[in-house]
Parts: sequence; C-alpha cells; structure tokens
Amino acid sequence: MATWQPFGEIESLRREIENAFERAGPQVNPTYRAAFLPGRAAREYPLVNLYEGTDALLVEALAPGADPASFNITMTGRTLTLCGEKRRASGDVKPEAFHREERAAGKFKRSIEIPVDVDEAKGLNGQYRNGLLLVTLPKSEKAKPKQINIQVA
Repeated sequence: MATWQPFGEIESLRREIENAFERAGPQVNPTYRAAFLPGRAAREYPLVNLYEGTDALLVEALAPGADPASFNITMTGRTLTLCGEKRRASGDVKPEAFHREERAAGKFKRSIEIPVDVDEAKGLNGQYRNGLLLVTLPKSEKAKPKQINIQVA
C-alpha cells in the first residue's frame, strides 16, 4: 500500500510554481517576444519541426507573416538561432483602434540544439515559402550512418 506524503506533494507544487514564475519573469532581452500564440502557457516562436534525413537535418519553422528580409539565421557549434521580425498587417491602423488583436507582432529569436554535427563547408540552405522557413543542414561525414558488413562463417 502506498503511503501519502503531503509534504512531498507540497514540495512538488512549490517547484511547479517557482518554474512558472521563472518562465513569466523578466526576459534577458525584452525586445524579443517568446509567445506570439495565445494559449495557457508561453510558447516559443517560431514553432519548429526538426527531423533527420540520410544526408541532412531539416528544420521547418512556422513563421507566417514574418518579413523574409528581417531573417538572420546563424549556426554556432550545435546551436541554430533563428531571428526575425513579424510586422503588423497594416501600418495605418493605430493601436487604440483595435477591438481584438490576437495575431501579435514583433521581433523574435529562437535557438535550438542540433543533435548531430553539421558540415558547414557544404553550405547551409534556407528558403521561405508560404509562411514556412525551411533550413537544410548537411550532416558531417562522421554523423552519417555507416554500413557494417557482416561475414557469415
């Protein structure tokens, strides 16, 4: 039979509350917004899919409405950083004229860790189509899978 440990549950709740305040606290760089999308918790922007092909890693970042001229994509070690700006749809509308504003605008910065080594000499490639930023990161030779031949005796 399991024993009830009320202080253990209270300690767990205290840690959850501390984590919530840390996430909601002041950010290091207030010009970057971490949550453009509505929801219960702050989400990082842009939302990213990272998947692995045979010869490359592919990053898909969902950034509709972002200004492609503002993109700054950098790779430092195994960290890929996506920066840019999502501007308002119409610059003529004053902020006080809005009755509802759910599609936020502003600068963004997102860093993600890449799980394998990348061969930067082969060239990193980025494209922006239909609100989707596609970044191709070629794998280094040591990160590619190697075929092992087995001899049957």
